[in-house]
Amino acid sequence: MNEDYLKEAGYIALEAGLRKGVDTEVYLTINRQLSIEVADHLVETLKESEETGLGIRLIKDNKIGFAYTSDLSARAILEAVDDAYQITAYTSADQYNQLPSGKYEYQAMQLYDEEINSASVETKIAMAQQVEEAARQTDGRISIIERAGYEDAEYITLIMNTNGLYASAKGNFSGIYIYLAAEEKGDAQTGFAMCMSKWFKDLQPIKVGREAAANAIRSLHARNIDSAVIPCVMEPYVVTQFMTILSRMVNAETVQKGKSLLAGKIGQKIASTSFHLVDDATRADGTACFPFDDEGVPTRCNQIISRGVLNHYLYDTYSAARDGVTSTGNARRASFRSLPGVGSSNFMVLPAANSTESLIAGIGKGLYITEVMGMHTVNPISGDFSVGAAGIMIENGGLTFPVRGITIAGNIVDLLQNIDAVGSDMRFYGSKAAPALRLQNVNISG
Repeated sequence: MNEDYLKEAGYIALEAGLRKGVDTEVYLTINRQLSIEVADHLVETLKESEETGLGIRLIKDNKIGFAYTSDLSARAILEAVDDAYQITAYTSADQYNQLPSGKYEYQAMQLYDEEINSASVETKIAMAQQVEEAARQTDGRISIIERAGYEDAEYITLIMNTNGLYASAKGNFSGIYIYLAAEEKGDAQTGFAMCMSKWFKDLQPIKVGREAAANAIRSLHARNIDSAVIPCVMEPYVVTQFMTILSRMVNAETVQKGKSLLAGKIGQKIASTSFHLVDDATRADGTACFPFDDEGVPTRCNQIISRGVLNHYLYDTYSAARDGVTSTGNARRASFRSLPGVGSSNFMVLPAANSTESLIAGIGKGLYITEVMGMHTVNPISGDFSVGAAGIMIENGGLTFPVRGITIAGNIVDLLQNIDAVGSDMRFYGSKAAPALRLQNVNISG
């Protein structure tokens, strides 16, 4: 992976845009990915891929033209610039179409772990096998390993524009995961666990295998329960599922289109005072740690909700211009083939000092929620939800029997205001992280 190679291609595109007299932005990436899956201790899949590309965005008379190429020869780059320029004749003018201004200084970050690159493929295969073996050894009821694997990614991003912006950084991360099933007396239940990290040394295959096995075993022989309104504790993974909806609701693009329940609620208390939500691309242990966003704007820690009060939304350059504010460094692209839009980085509910055990101990009768299903049906405009769920019954401050076949329903804002305690066990699932949360009451349909 070579920054000089990308820089040379970038300057060809930038100079071509300058000759046409238009604002020009060049976005270049090299991405390499490795994926390994094992079954019964044998390698079932081993895939390695690498992709290089350039996206060119031009702004002429407030109109955008965009084109891309995976061929970084001078001829292909100049053709892409010409294509983008011609496209401006067919797009609508918008006064808020603009590129980030001027030169920026970027925070120094440790983004690259040499150990990920230097570890052999054999070592990475062995790690995936360890996950599988640990799960099987945990309990004899583990009957099926659906998938056990290792993956890593390495990337370099370079962004340049005619306002003098130049941003370049290289990073990587790795992870392990497992999906399995446990069976006993005609009942079968699934379990999964994962660990993604910026640092190879932090991957713990034995712990991941055991956790997935325990998650499946704890769900065997689940019962139904009667409908009730009772206190609940959501484990971290479940909280991150609700955060996916919340990330859309604080997205400035969604707000500006009138598709968010949180539109017009800046400065208002929308959650419990114990609830703190941040988006922090500067967080060193987050897989989305990076010094700039996908427009080259410096990233920062955005305090979205503090002590229950909504402070601000997440912005890229365009949405910020529409609201007359500055970008929060939240421009995201799916790849070099797409224009930027608003997205989150390390999206996190901050932990408090309560252990999960203490959250449970404070409940006489309630539910520890371990799984939710159907989150795609949640309405971000109204905030209403009704989703399938599973968990473990809490009785007299302890976990008792597993529960399935229930539905939890309510409203996202009501749920946030219902939080009465926050756990200390914050965990990352991808780029979202959360601790366990205790809710005063949740509407459960049995």
